[in-house]
Amino acid sequence: MAPPVAIVTGASSGIGLALAKYLLERGWAVVRADVNEPKEQLENSIFIKTDISSWDQQAAMFQQAYEWRGRLDFFAANAGIDDRDDIFNSISSDSTKPPKQPNMKIFDVNLIGTYYGIKLAAHYMTLDSKTAGKPKAGGKIVVTASAAGIYPLPSVPQYAATKHGLVGLVRSMGPVSAAVNIRINALCPALVATGLAPPGLLDSFNKDQLTPMSTMMQCFSELASLDDVGKDDWVATGRTGDVVEGNMKDLIWHQPPARPNASSYMDEKGMQDW
Repeated sequence: MAPPVAIVTGASSGIGLALAKYLLERGWAVVRADVNEPKEQLENSIFIKTDISSWDQQAAMFQQAYEWRGRLDFFAANAGIDDRDDIFNSISSDSTKPPKQPNMKIFDVNLIGTYYGIKLAAHYMTLDSKTAGKPKAGGKIVVTASAAGIYPLPSVPQYAATKHGLVGLVRSMGPVSAAVNIRINALCPALVATGLAPPGLLDSFNKDQLTPMSTMMQCFSELASLDDVGKDDWVATGRTGDVVEGNMKDLIWHQPPARPNASSYMDEKGMQDW
C-alpha cells in the first residue's frame, strides 16, 4: 500500500522537524519545506527550499511535492517568524525624525504565506489520486497558530496579531472546507523550546515551564485524526474549525465566543448570502 503524503513547512527545526519525524515513524512520506537547509537528512522524505511568503516558491514546492508521489493527504502549515518592528518602544521625541516604514515581513509569512499554503493544499488534496493509492479526494490541514493567538502577548504584538488572524481564519474556513472533504484546524502551542525564541529567552524559564514536544505531536494527531489515516472515510470525518492549545501535558480546547442573540442570524444567513 502506498504511504500517505504530508507537506510540513518550517520543517528544518523545532515543531516542524519533530512533526516530520513523527510522521515518518508512522509510515508517511514527508515533504519538508523551509527557508533553511535541514541539518538532518531523513529517509522517505524530500526537502524543498521554500519561502512561504512567495506565492511562486510555494506553488512550485506544492507542484514538486505532488509529482513526487502523486498525492497529498496532510498539510501542516507550520512555518512562522516573530516580530520585525516595534512601535511604542521606538518612539522618537525628535520632530525631524518621523517613523520609517515598518517591517511587515511577519504578516507576509505568518498570514499571507499560510493562506497561500491552504489554497494550494486544497487544490492538490482534491485531485483524483486513486492511481497513487488514495481512496478518496480530500485531506487534513493543521495550522500552527500560537497561544498568542488566544491571549494577548504585549512583548510581540505583530506575532500576536498574525496568530489571532490564523485562529479566525481556521474557525471561519472549517465549515466551508468540510464540504470538499478537507478538515482544517489550528494548534496553539504554549512556550515550546524551539529556535523561534530569541537567544537567552528559554534560559530564563524552568524546564517544567516549557511545554514538551510530545504534547505538540498529540495535538497534531488529535486534530488530523492521524491514527485513522488508513480508513476510507478519513478525509470526510473528524474535527474541522477547531482550536486546541497545547499547554504542558494538557490539550485545552478553545471555543469561539458566542454571538449576542441580537446578531445570531449572521451565523446561518452569512453562510448563505455573503
